[in-house]
Amino acid sequence: MWVSTKSQYGLRALVEIGLRAPEAVPLKDVAEAQGISQHYLEQIAAQLRRAGFIRSVRGAKGGYKLGKPPEKLTALEVVEALEGSLAPVTCLDDPESCYHTGHCSTEALWKRVDLAMRGVLGSTSLKDLIEQRRIIEARKLVQIEPAERPA
Repeated sequence: MWVSTKSQYGLRALVEIGLRAPEAVPLKDVAEAQGISQHYLEQIAAQLRRAGFIRSVRGAKGGYKLGKPPEKLTALEVVEALEGSLAPVTCLDDPESCYHTGHCSTEALWKRVDLAMRGVLGSTSLKDLIEQRRIIEARKLVQIEPAERPA
């Protein structure tokens, strides 16, 4: 399965919102920080809101907040909510779609690929991604100056 920009941007938006918790984050700020079209991000945010991953806050300090704790939200849940099935081949979701199901030499391969992808995404929480982002940001702040050379 090819993960589209929708899932990539959705996860990045959730990380951005999670980083700024407990404040509500305007979608415009998320779009600017992540270099994502605000219009496209609005479409993604609507799906994230319907899934309960974010909630909107109205008012002068309005925007979006996480709808559940970051440690309780996995990358798998987000990708499935935005993409639908993760199966690399149709027959894993719909065995009736292929007359080779049950006696196909590649079926076990595709099941392993599916399990591996679900395993990685399912074991990665939004909290993990937020912590990774903090590490990346901290590295940017550390500037190592070259040692002075003797004349």
